[in-house]
Amino acid sequence: LRVPYGPVFMIHLGPRRVVVLCGYDAVKEALVDQAEEFSGRGEQATFDWLFRGYGVAFSSGERARQLRRFSLTTLRNFGMGKRSIEERILEEAHFLVEAVQSMEGAPFDPTYILSRSVSNVISSVIFGKRFDYEDQEFLSMLNNMLEIFHFTLYDMFSGVMWFLPGPQRKVFRHLTGLGEFMARKAQASQESLDPGAPRDFMECFLVKMLQEKGSPGSEFFQKNLVATALNIFFGGTETVSTTLRYALLILLKYPEPPRDMPAAT
Repeated sequence: LRVPYGPVFMIHLGPRRVVVLCGYDAVKEALVDQAEEFSGRGEQATFDWLFRGYGVAFSSGERARQLRRFSLTTLRNFGMGKRSIEERILEEAHFLVEAVQSMEGAPFDPTYILSRSVSNVISSVIFGKRFDYEDQEFLSMLNNMLEIFHFTLYDMFSGVMWFLPGPQRKVFRHLTGLGEFMARKAQASQESLDPGAPRDFMECFLVKMLQEKGSPGSEFFQKNLVATALNIFFGGTETVSTTLRYALLILLKYPEPPRDMPAAT
């Protein structure tokens, strides 16, 4: 489509109009040169139903600015993007290797094992703890999260699919389950909170809520806490675990390079 219509054109995905940018120049002009104007999120029916404009990822304006600034600062303080996060990753890698070895060479689908591993690194930052790989609440949360990504048809035709019977109805149960899981974790953090010594992202958010309680214009309240914590899980778990899954596929297809990797590093 770029050849007849140029580097910027519009298409329809179901009832939605979508502008497509092709090539470095068009993408740079929009996302770098005019980053502020293009920083908003497009509509996505599944996540709009769950977050309803709350949280760092699916909000805009002043809410997005406050939550983004706080989230980036707090995540960096807990090691994200620094060498200190390496210890958390190495610890989780040990459990991942154990889980793979427990298969004793039998074929298996790595999707859930990788999702558990990646999600546990995020959990250590958000909750200050990791989950056992067989923890039923943890597994239910991951299952709800992964199942949501199967309902892209609902996002394209949400106005119609909402009224029709079928498997797409399950998406609302999955979304509700995710919200309830994070609300329970927020309540548990609230009950054990020491405002003078926050131990993780969620406790830092709760301290910020106390500091700005009653402040007009503050975006630090319970709904934004639950939504922002979920945003971070969504943003990290599926993307990183999918990348690792494809990396394993490439290593299986091209087994020679891994044998040279120790010498190269």
